[in-house]
Amino acid sequence: MDHINLRSTGFAAANRDQDAFIDLDRLMTAVMRRARLIIICVICSMVLAGVYLLLASPRYTAMTQILIDENLSRYADDEQTSQSAQLIDNRMSSAVEIVKSKALALRVVDDLKLGDNNAFLNPPVSPVGLVKAGVKSVVSLVKPATPPPAEQDAQNGRREKAAAILQQSVTADRVGRSSVIAVALQSPEPQLSAQLAKAYAAAYVSEQLSANFDATEKASGWLQERLNDLNKRSQEAAMAVEQYKISNDLISPRGELLSSQQLADLTSQLIVAQADSATAAARYQQYKAITDQGPTVAVDNAIVSVGGAENSVIQDLRKRYQAAAERERSVLEQFGADHPQARMLATEKNALAQQIFGELQQLTAGFKNEFEVATSREKSLRASIEKVAGRNSDANVSQIQLRELEQRAASLKTLYQSYLDRFEQASQQQSFPIAHARVISNPGVPVSPSSPRKTLTMALSIVLGLFAGGGIATVLELRERGFRLGQDVRSHLGLRFIGYLALIKRAGGQTAATGQTLPQTAVDEGATATDPFIRKLTRVAVDYPRSAFAETLRNVKLACDQATPNRSCRVIGVVSALPGEGKSVVAANLAVMLGAMNKRTLLLDADSCNRGSSGILGAEPPNGLMEVLRGEAPWTSAITIDAKAKLAILPIASRNQAMPHTSDLLASADMDRLMETVNGRFDYVVVDLAPIVPAIDAKAFAPHVDSYLMVVEWGTTPVKLLQTVLEQETAIAAKTVGVILNKTDMDELPKYADPGAPERFRGQTGSYRSEEPVAV
Repeated sequence: MDHINLRSTGFAAANRDQDAFIDLDRLMTAVMRRARLIIICVICSMVLAGVYLLLASPRYTAMTQILIDENLSRYADDEQTSQSAQLIDNRMSSAVEIVKSKALALRVVDDLKLGDNNAFLNPPVSPVGLVKAGVKSVVSLVKPATPPPAEQDAQNGRREKAAAILQQSVTADRVGRSSVIAVALQSPEPQLSAQLAKAYAAAYVSEQLSANFDATEKASGWLQERLNDLNKRSQEAAMAVEQYKISNDLISPRGELLSSQQLADLTSQLIVAQADSATAAARYQQYKAITDQGPTVAVDNAIVSVGGAENSVIQDLRKRYQAAAERERSVLEQFGADHPQARMLATEKNALAQQIFGELQQLTAGFKNEFEVATSREKSLRASIEKVAGRNSDANVSQIQLRELEQRAASLKTLYQSYLDRFEQASQQQSFPIAHARVISNPGVPVSPSSPRKTLTMALSIVLGLFAGGGIATVLELRERGFRLGQDVRSHLGLRFIGYLALIKRAGGQTAATGQTLPQTAVDEGATATDPFIRKLTRVAVDYPRSAFAETLRNVKLACDQATPNRSCRVIGVVSALPGEGKSVVAANLAVMLGAMNKRTLLLDADSCNRGSSGILGAEPPNGLMEVLRGEAPWTSAITIDAKAKLAILPIASRNQAMPHTSDLLASADMDRLMETVNGRFDYVVVDLAPIVPAIDAKAFAPHVDSYLMVVEWGTTPVKLLQTVLEQETAIAAKTVGVILNKTDMDELPKYADPGAPERFRGQTGSYRSEEPVAV
């Protein structure tokens, strides 16, 4: 057969726009296409928000502010230390966590007796709370019953519950970079909120006082224990020092080493003894030298200085001797040596000289004794010093251990004194009623609820509705797998796009949107001509010849004529990938239109499963195509003539006949002979073939077909499915003249088109036609 392959491009064209930048026009088109869904989501979200606002229990918030000020204790602290920014931040963070702590919540619960406040423990329940309570009730019915708790346990449970509610209701935040903490409390009653906020601030300040007192008390107790221990250890160290001194003979009244003191004393005495010995020796040698010269010289040298009574006696004797000598000299000068007076004075002088000499001898003997005593004493001191020096060396070795003991004793004494000072300081600070916090803003009674916030809730509901609608719309767009535009056919399949066939409504306004089965689907599932609507549906192209529906079918005829220009009888196979896409209605309308154009047309029903086209045209002869191919009846007896449609119809088979192995019959030699016979009698043979995916009848009949018309359901048939089918069935793909998008919602079609696309101008092109089938 002569056939022109009109398939110009392959499947690679499907990916030509994948690397393109975001197309804002397409994005806006998608938004407008899903605008109804987005609006519905926004409305639903707002309705839910309204229900929430109606059912939610109001909450009132009271706020107080606490200043954390270290300067409050500047009069109590001995010294002030500067703090870095990091330390201040850490202190403020710790203060915030203390406000949120369970301990402070329990303190407030005890102060206000919230454990016995049923209004606080059981506030109005929200819808979510009601659901939870219902679930708990159901679960409690299933679970085994537990004995009721004791009164003390129940009271503790209420106390813990009140503290947990408080912790959930309190919020504490630092105000900027200041030292102020803002504490906010929520409750169902405004008076209770203010009371709770005030109690929280007072509890925090009291907690600070208690914490300071407890810390100081603990520190005092610990310091007292340390002081007792240090005092005991210090005393033991001092006793060890004294015991060591005693045991090593290292003690003296002046606090020095006894050996050192003895050595110093002996050294001093030795120095004195040496001086005395030297003095005695000098004196003894001087007087010995005088006495050795005789009495006369001794008298002349008796002027040496001596101490004591001896010196005075010698002086008196010397004075008497000098007086006698003076008188003797005077007598000698006057009377001569023979004068008795001179002799008497000479005798007196000799006697006095002897006396002086005797006195000098006595002094010399005394000085000798003194010299010998001093020398002996010096020797004795030297011996003692040598003995004490030996003991002092041993004492110096022992003194090293003594110093170590003394250092330990001194350290313990110093440490004891330091702890004693700190203990006294802690004891004094324990009585200071000063906290590092004060309330700078008392809470007021709130006049309006803080939650739920109606404006914010409604605004958030709109935003959430937009997000939800946008998300659903995005999912739907991403799940879009069907054909919506003729451009999709050309880009994904590389086939010619013939046109759109509109979704025809039943005369009562029933559409697929209302849950009614579409006419084409009903026909493909084996409908008959008993329904007037079905009969009208097969004649849309004839009843509305100037409609877009008829124009599309005329485009089909033109495409087939161009594909096989030299054929006198053109065999047109109408196929679809899946059942229910409306191919039978398309085949019937195409055949009826060709008949109305005075073309000798045969409608050959080759769909053995549904008998769609012949059934809806009312062709029910006793024999059909299967009987003809099996040789049970001539083909002329199986044809039914529809005079109104000017159409010959050859059904697949009689309705009471089973049709196994139809593909073998369609590919048989009998089918070849039948097609050669009808080719000489008809101008067009429209063949309603079975769907390609579930059956192979269309493939078996391919040698007899001049042109295939692919019917695709708008927005339903997956692109990937049709691509796979045409890749596998190359014989069908090569003869496919084009694709029709059937059951198109013409009102929704412009929403899928890009700006400037022909589908956007449907309103203008529709006015060009005088009639358009909307409902039949």
